[in-house]
Amino acid sequence: MEFLLALQPATLQRRYKRFLADVVLAEGEQLVCAHCPNTGAMTGCQPADGAVWLSFHPKPARKLAWTWELVQTETGLACIHAALANRVVAEALRK
Repeated sequence: MEFLLALQPATLQRRYKRFLADVVLAEGEQLVCAHCPNTGAMTGCQPADGAVWLSFHPKPARKLAWTWELVQTETGLACIHAALANRVVAEALRK
């Protein structure tokens, strides 16, 4: 799937309060708090030290500059951004 912004690899530390996740960026090992745009439990999609991909949104009006987009699962990559679900399925059907 094509994302509008480049994705940064990172490592998940923990997810909490449903919408927040602490992740360590691959570059420089900086710990950041990212927005998790999925209200579900995501059981099996959030292992500690799991590989995740984030998008960066430098808008000053945003509370969090980072958004969690993808996670590596046992069966492959999963898009956890709930607002993109229809776009992901549409693209898969076209291909």
